Amino acid sequence: MTELNLKNWRLENDEQGIITAILDKAGENANTLSKEIMDELAILLDEFDKTQPKAVIFRSGKSAGFIAGADINEFTKLDSKEKGIEIISRGWNLFNRLGDVKYPTLALVRGHCLGGGLELALACKYLLVVDEPSTKMGLPEVMLGIFPGWGGMKRLPERIGAPQALDMMLSGKTIDAKKAKKLGLADDCVPPRVMEMAAKQLVLSGDHHKKLGLVSQVLSGPLKTVTAKKAREELVKKARPEHYPAPYAILDIWEKHDGNALADPNLIDNIINSKTARNLVRVFFLQERLKKFGSQSDFKASHVHVVGAGIMGGDIAAWCALRGLKVTLQDTSVDRIAPAIGRAKKLFDRRIKDPLLARDAFDRLVPDVAGDGVKDADVVIEAIFENLDAKHSLLSSLEKKMKASAILATNTSSLKLEDLAIVLKNPARLVGIHFFNPVAQMPLVEVINAEISDEKTVKKALSFVKQIDKLPLPVKSAPGFLVNAVLTPYMLEAMRAVDEGISPETVDEAMLAFGMPIGPIELVDTVGLDIAMAAGSQIADADEAPKCLLEKIEKGNLGKKTGSGFYNWVDGKAQKGKAGEIPAGLAERLIAPLLQRTQKLVDEGIVGDADLADAGVIFGTGFAPFTGGPLNYSIG
Repeated sequence: MTELNLKNWRLENDEQGIITAILDKAGENANTLSKEIMDELAILLDEFDKTQPKAVIFRSGKSAGFIAGADINEFTKLDSKEKGIEIISRGWNLFNRLGDVKYPTLALVRGHCLGGGLELALACKYLLVVDEPSTKMGLPEVMLGIFPGWGGMKRLPERIGAPQALDMMLSGKTIDAKKAKKLGLADDCVPPRVMEMAAKQLVLSGDHHKKLGLVSQVLSGPLKTVTAKKAREELVKKARPEHYPAPYAILDIWEKHDGNALADPNLIDNIINSKTARNLVRVFFLQERLKKFGSQSDFKASHVHVVGAGIMGGDIAAWCALRGLKVTLQDTSVDRIAPAIGRAKKLFDRRIKDPLLARDAFDRLVPDVAGDGVKDADVVIEAIFENLDAKHSLLSSLEKKMKASAILATNTSSLKLEDLAIVLKNPARLVGIHFFNPVAQMPLVEVINAEISDEKTVKKALSFVKQIDKLPLPVKSAPGFLVNAVLTPYMLEAMRAVDEGISPETVDEAMLAFGMPIGPIELVDTVGLDIAMAAGSQIADADEAPKCLLEKIEKGNLGKKTGSGFYNWVDGKAQKGKAGEIPAGLAERLIAPLLQRTQKLVDEGIVGDADLADAGVIFGTGFAPFTGGPLNYSIG
């Protein structure tokens, strides 16, 4: 074989004549498919055309995983139709070439295999996955406002059937190794200790892929139009085409062009250079920036103690147990802890498919009425009700029992840390770690840095948040911090519109049409009308509470938790009537206080800069991601 001088690939040749092509992107922790790497892959294929190896195995040289996808930085440079077509052509043609080689090929997938990485793997004859929790496979391009244009829209439906493939591509969700084998995406699933031997056996086996069942064949072939129509009907319920055009483009390209985006060059330009794609790529980089905040300390917790087993405290405890930590959950009685344990079991059963692993998570969550876990915990989180005196008493008692190295955190949503810390012998050790409800769904956690805070403790808190797979956002101590401070005037304005005679359903529909994931009135019901009232007085400096809010609180109708608020609630769902005609300019009116407050908090230095404010509001409230965030939206 010719000596190849490649920067990112290295080759190994064994005694059987099997070549292993190892991708190890220079200077990076993870592999991404940049133009340079794709060009080098083309050189490899040129060489293999000459030598015709017995077999080729593609694998990663990184501990982080197989291939994370395309190089997202390159998408920020696609400022013309020609550049968009060029980048699609590059991968489509190269992976078609890989798929057509005469020698057997195999992708050995360990760790993440996403986007272009999965498209490369699909172009190989065989796909072998390693059974580890870190192995995740998917085509998440839709999350960036684009589509999988390098063969994924063609090969994934062919491999696992159109219904399953469309579900993955339209949602951007990933699957684990066992699910990949079950669906037929992977030819086999093996433990790490035998992966190399299994790869060599499989690539030389001559075996054929498992054929699609008859139903899948029909839905992917003769009834393709029916499959696409059904998928489109489901998609409309989740994403509006004017906000998120990419999933609709995926359906069109699969249905009309057999997954080949190059058949419709105008569509490529409309999607890749759309405002939505630019903003969603922006959101991706904002997310990566938040993750970096969690890398400023090597702190790792093994035991978390949570005080307060209400909805928030109980769900924080459950999430930490789900992420592998031992958790002791304290409240005044077992009866008060029991509902949290019940919710935790449902979370574990839903999130963990292996019953034994779900049981392990359940065993990590320990009821602790006496509070014995405090002395051993690495992180102690206070999550009781918002009462200054009650928190003073609790924090003072916790400080006396904790080990010196532990983090003492409060989950307060509106009280200033300076006011809470006055009872502590060492006020500097108190830090805010503020989760959002529902804990299992909201990715953001605010880490509060007060004037009194110790910098090392804040960095440890940021690291802890990243450890439990949340996005940490540092903010300064102020009423409501960032997220609640911007939500409160928005919710108050929505209730004032109800006072004016606009129905709650119409108010909510106006903001759903704007792109919010939940309407502001339903949000008030979900948060609790009493909480919204308290937030309004503490955060928004409102001169007068909305009349509709006062009336419902007087009747004891506090929203979802009491079964009735602005809506009646049945089985956890708001029972809504039909929305009326939306008054012109209503959405703009309702969102204006949120935009104004976000800018004010940036100006006051509560959050570091406008980009971080956008990130916080997107990941903490669900603010329409396709806009790129409230401040990005406000400047057009």
